[in-house]
Amino acid sequence: MNRHVGWGLPHRDSRHPKNRWGKPHPTVIVMLSGLMAMPLWAEDFRNIRTGWEILSGTYADQPYVVKTEDGAWLCVLTTGAGREGAQGQHVVSLRSKDQGRTWSRPVDVESADGPEASYAVLLKVPGGRVYAFYNHNTDNLRQVKGDNPPYKDGWCARVDTQGYFVFKYTDDHGRTWSPHRHVVPVREMQIDRENPYGGKVRFFWNVGRPFTHKGAAYVPLHKVGGFGRNFITRSEGVLLKSTNILRESDPEKIAWETLPDGEVGLRTPPGGGPIAEEQSFCVLSDGSFYCVYRTIDGHPACSLSRDGGRTWSTPQYARYADGRLIKHSRAANFVWKCGNGKYLYWFHNHGGRSYDDRNPVWLCGGVEVDLPQGKVIAWSQPEIVLYDDDTYIRMSYPDLIEDQGRFFLTETQKDIARVHPIDRALLEGLWGQADNRQVATAGLILDLPRQGDAIPASVPMPPLSAFLTLGAGPAGHETKDLRRGLAVEVWVTFEALTPGQVLLDNRTASGQGLCLQTTSRGTVEIILNDGRSESRWDCDPGLVQVGKPHHLVVNVDGGPKIITFVVDGRLCDGVTARQFGWGRFNPNLREVNGDKMLRIGPDFRGRIHRLRLYNRYLRTSEAVGNYRAGPPGGAIACGRADL
Repeated sequence: MNRHVGWGLPHRDSRHPKNRWGKPHPTVIVMLSGLMAMPLWAEDFRNIRTGWEILSGTYADQPYVVKTEDGAWLCVLTTGAGREGAQGQHVVSLRSKDQGRTWSRPVDVESADGPEASYAVLLKVPGGRVYAFYNHNTDNLRQVKGDNPPYKDGWCARVDTQGYFVFKYTDDHGRTWSPHRHVVPVREMQIDRENPYGGKVRFFWNVGRPFTHKGAAYVPLHKVGGFGRNFITRSEGVLLKSTNILRESDPEKIAWETLPDGEVGLRTPPGGGPIAEEQSFCVLSDGSFYCVYRTIDGHPACSLSRDGGRTWSTPQYARYADGRLIKHSRAANFVWKCGNGKYLYWFHNHGGRSYDDRNPVWLCGGVEVDLPQGKVIAWSQPEIVLYDDDTYIRMSYPDLIEDQGRFFLTETQKDIARVHPIDRALLEGLWGQADNRQVATAGLILDLPRQGDAIPASVPMPPLSAFLTLGAGPAGHETKDLRRGLAVEVWVTFEALTPGQVLLDNRTASGQGLCLQTTSRGTVEIILNDGRSESRWDCDPGLVQVGKPHHLVVNVDGGPKIITFVVDGRLCDGVTARQFGWGRFNPNLREVNGDKMLRIGPDFRGRIHRLRLYNRYLRTSEAVGNYRAGPPGGAIACGRADL
């Protein structure tokens, strides 16, 4: 059983009435023998519906947090009675004194009755003052010039991504905000002069966390060139630097300059598309600035500055430590430096080019490595950190909070903003992935061959946990999702890759059970069948070769209902063959217990050197560790010749 036990607190669920101010809801708790109390409908804390609500309503976006000098969490977000971009959109703040479990009533940073105020970020300075920076439609424009089509007559009615970049501040930890807003002067650049107003009206917004370095503060900004199909048609990133905001109390005396030098901000790599936005920055231990940002090229872009943001390396598409390109869509992807000097990276792990498919969320762990030109970040392979059962839900615009040794993520799916405590073991696995050479033992229910034994053609099949079971609701016949999983691991050498070779099979005559077999694409696929439905997914093409020992781990994760393949220590991501390297299985799949025997197919041509079966899914980091632990000595021949 794979239970993520650790918090056991009441939480808001979509089937219960909304609690706008984030107070805990009453909930049904079951007591599990030897375990903490758990909600009946939520045993996986990666499920966003187990999170603690910050604010809910028609619109709630970008929940960003700082820890104030009085120990509270101060969150600022954009909200409104309409959908994103609607009139009345404004910025509010809330406080939490219990690490995000409950929140105060919202305090207006800007009123809903005024012009649109949007997309605030926070900067805390020495002495405890906290600044909120945001867009403000001060001129109260009701439309701006855009492309025709898609906008009728060339006028875009959405006006929340233009105006002035302004700030207010609080000196009482977010209980009240300064009455006056102050404009941050932003240097005009080529992208501004080429907009429909020639720069007289500026298009921009921000989601990037401010940061400090060598006594200066830096606030990201995303410049926009125009509005049209898919809303923003051109974008690039800059930094606003202040050398005195950390010590100057008079807001009118705060000085600003726009970086980088020159006329061009952070754009896509050479040959890339026109979208380069939502830049996220961190400072490496040698003082270098690292920046990652979204594109519509199927990959995130990144760049480094070794001179405090004045100049930047030629942008490249981000890569894992093993050299493979990271895949990511047009969605926020954020980097954070943690208190231990290591890094976390939030993204969505597929090659889409639109705003869609922001579910699930994946995390990479980063560690610094040395190159001749300076420090860089080496990124691990990713893990699923958050998901929602509704695959159309799109969670994004997160923040990371470290507090008293614990890690928390905020996120929003646009109408509910939440906080989520994160399993420290998942993070440590990411950071230690490159050095992991341990075989995972928790949940291991079959491990062959034993010392000195051969793998027989069939073995007794251990029972697997069900994915779904009968709930104990009022009607007595509702579904209870157990959110469990399984993992199949083999070391195998193929003598041929003809399709339909069965490596492992416990299916009954009616097809119920699981099967691992080769396909016509030269891949290996898993089949899952409960007698009512069938799901299948395969590894990426081109990874499995004849005559070469391969390590395959198939993870069936019953939380987000996702299948992943890890082949020779590499998580399949679809490469150029498909947008997704991971696939979803039927959420109505009940179980894959089939025949009482697990068999090797009579037509299998090759050798299975090792077989492990787990009654839980393995994390990517665990699958990598199993691979790096190496194959067993003395390969055992299996297949028709051994029957």
